[in-house]
Amino acid sequence: MLRTHTCGELTINDLNKDVTLTGWVQKSRDLGGMTFVDMRDRYGITQLTFNSDDNAELRAQARELGREFVIRVAGKVIERSNKNLKMNTGEIEIKVAKLELLNAAKLPPFLIEDETDGGDDLRLKYRYLDLRRNPVRNNLVLRHKMAQEVRKYLDGLDFIEVETPVLIKSTPEGARDFVVPSRMNPGEFYALPQSPQTFKQLLMVSGFDRYFQIVKCFRDEDLRADRQPEFTQIDCEMAFIEQEDILNVFEGLIRQLFKNVKGVELAEVPRMQYADAMRLYGSDKPDTRFDMQFVELNDIVKGVGFPVFDSAELVIGINAKGCAEYTRKQIDELTDFIKRPQIGATGLIYLRHGADGSLKSSVDKFYNEDELKKWSAAFNTEPGDLILIMAGQTDKVRKQLSELRLEMGNRLGLRDKNVYAPLWVLDFPLLEWDEESQRYHAMHHPFTSPKPEDIAMLDTNPGQVRANAYDMVVNGTEVGGGSIRIHDRDLQSLMFKHLGFTVEEAQKQFGFLLDAFEYGAPPHGGIAFGFDRLVSIFAGLDSIRDVIAFPKNNSGRDVMIDSPSTIADEQLKELKIKTTV
Repeated sequence: MLRTHTCGELTINDLNKDVTLTGWVQKSRDLGGMTFVDMRDRYGITQLTFNSDDNAELRAQARELGREFVIRVAGKVIERSNKNLKMNTGEIEIKVAKLELLNAAKLPPFLIEDETDGGDDLRLKYRYLDLRRNPVRNNLVLRHKMAQEVRKYLDGLDFIEVETPVLIKSTPEGARDFVVPSRMNPGEFYALPQSPQTFKQLLMVSGFDRYFQIVKCFRDEDLRADRQPEFTQIDCEMAFIEQEDILNVFEGLIRQLFKNVKGVELAEVPRMQYADAMRLYGSDKPDTRFDMQFVELNDIVKGVGFPVFDSAELVIGINAKGCAEYTRKQIDELTDFIKRPQIGATGLIYLRHGADGSLKSSVDKFYNEDELKKWSAAFNTEPGDLILIMAGQTDKVRKQLSELRLEMGNRLGLRDKNVYAPLWVLDFPLLEWDEESQRYHAMHHPFTSPKPEDIAMLDTNPGQVRANAYDMVVNGTEVGGGSIRIHDRDLQSLMFKHLGFTVEEAQKQFGFLLDAFEYGAPPHGGIAFGFDRLVSIFAGLDSIRDVIAFPKNNSGRDVMIDSPSTIADEQLKELKIKTTV
């Protein structure tokens, strides 16, 4: 090794030791006849001192060092006169006897500091420099620790980590595939896996009753803060189990991660039916760090001649406690917020419960005081509260009010990143109707088992069939989802039929799985956690980008290596792919 110690480990207990350190120059400063250099590696920072009275030539050499120069020094550990107790090494410094320049460096395009002057695009272009900064590096250390905890927990329960193929076949369900042309099979393509779903089910058929994998997955879909074209899952499957077994095992995983990585003891994770989540929060991933549940008002507000309410399928609202003093400007800001195209609401009705007990609404000409008292009673308001009401088609208005609820949570400081509210959401619909294709699609995937008592409704009322499916939600973010799988060929064939597959199409796409079910498939189920999302929650970040070593930007590009990029005509010819201009 070129060093005897790292830049983060020497303390007052190491006084008078002769040491050799390597690292990067963080910064340097001249004070009279002294030069001080802060030297950094991934473990910390150590201050180096050069005194011209001891060695003028060495000090002159040190004064030539620039930011991010790579150096090696040898010297003695001495006590600092101006201690910095915020640093692990803040009580000592190295009196340098020898300095070796290992590599010079250009001036970085942004400051390699915790608080940098580099924007997102610039930092992505020079990601290898961004990774030198403490916040980004600490995120990757956190990611490593979490991965190790996952492996330790699952290994302790006899799970086996098995690698599944990366080059698989494209399937029509789910998000868009990334496809890979096959040179040896012209005109045919592999797909990159959106998940190892069918392979982990085949492992259950094979007798590997407890499988996991921390695995890369790929989806060619529109990007946002919590999505990347390639992402990582904690992928798990178990055989000879029921839903309760899955919930208990993987609630245990989440609890261990919080305890051993964050030092947070979680209480028992509550459970909520999908139908209740939509009714009370307008979302299948509700943020339960704060209350503000929906109150339905159809029975109270309809039939008095206010056309907005009378014509609406659903009238619904929330109680923003303590907000009665909101100004007209603040109310208008909220109205503008919900009218944004991505939310699409048409308006907002409000009722103030004044500090003096008075009730004042934005529709007073339609509702008298006695009627407004019914509103107040429905929301259980107190003086100082503000009721916010929306009306419209049921599914749309619930989603719109959900966005408003989250916005109010932000404004009122109720979404503390240091507070954690995990939740199981259970019994999702098996199918959802797609207007564009005019057919049902699987809400999770085609291999999810319906509730046994609902199977008969597949022919008569498919939209009401519930799935044996469950999601783990933390602070309003879905971090994991799974289901009990179909393990019977006849039921799986029936499912494909209701998803619009012909018998021939089902056999072509998934014949390998259907055939496997005829050789003794056990009852099985599983779950997959979005590892990037989980790490970002532990790190207190809104975006998963800074917990991934080399992420893509919002256009799916790696601006550091300039990918995706064109390839040579010769490669295209080998692949039998014709180019178009």
